[in-house]
Amino acid sequence: MSQRPGAILVTILVALGIGAALAVAGGSAGASWGGIPLFALAVVAAFAIQVVAYIPAALLRTEKFFDLTGGLTFALVAIVLLAAVAPASVRAWVLAAMIVVWGVRLSVFLYVRVHAQGADGRFDDIKINPLAFLRVWIIQGLWVAVTSSAAWVGITATAAGGLDVWIVIGAVVWLVGLVIEVVADGQKAAFRKDAANKGRFIDSGVWAWSRHPNYFGEILIWVGVAIVALPAAVGWQWVTVTSPLFVILLLTRVSGIPMLEKRADTRWGDEPAYQEYKKRTPVLVPGFGRG
Repeated sequence: MSQRPGAILVTILVALGIGAALAVAGGSAGASWGGIPLFALAVVAAFAIQVVAYIPAALLRTEKFFDLTGGLTFALVAIVLLAAVAPASVRAWVLAAMIVVWGVRLSVFLYVRVHAQGADGRFDDIKINPLAFLRVWIIQGLWVAVTSSAAWVGITATAAGGLDVWIVIGAVVWLVGLVIEVVADGQKAAFRKDAANKGRFIDSGVWAWSRHPNYFGEILIWVGVAIVALPAAVGWQWVTVTSPLFVILLLTRVSGIPMLEKRADTRWGDEPAYQEYKKRTPVLVPGFGRG
């Protein structure tokens, strides 16, 4: 991203604008508080929490709490929404549980990892520029809002109903995705801890099925959430059910796979073993595509 102040401000305004549009669409139905849709309040909270966390992070020029804040924002907003709609429906409880378990697990994992490494190289040139640093926090707020939007619709729905086939199917998909993500993260962490693997790439375990199994699991998680929330969407709220598409685009076209593939090619691209690994192992979906 450009580091020019004008470009940074435009990005921030665009992110806030998308957030505002999402608040209107998602809040077009569902429960409200004081006449304000709970969904819209959730969007505001997602951004506000990032801005509050940004202040000490900018003063200390540290990124160590960035991922932790993002993950916990998912969980905190879901819990508050669940409490606000009490007595909550079965769908609301299931969706909130999905978000809380995923958010706490991932944020703690990333927090421990960045502290073990001492720093996150993505922020080396960003955290010294207050405006550029603010931009990534604002974008994180948008990420939370868009990714959670389907779940928020389901939690705040006024006629969510009881246990149904959508909840069962979505919960199964979510659980499969969570297991894959947890196993992938655990195997990679163990691989890196072994001194014998220093400077090597991982190609064992679930990493023999996919070059990015953790991202495959992540996508399944949000597909599962959307399936559970699907029956609760009304009118413009259907926009939020496409939230898994946002996750897919983010991971496959923006900050996930492209960046990691480029980094891996730079590091191991000349090694025959890595070239063979790429040929036999799909980029994302196990058993689908090679190279």
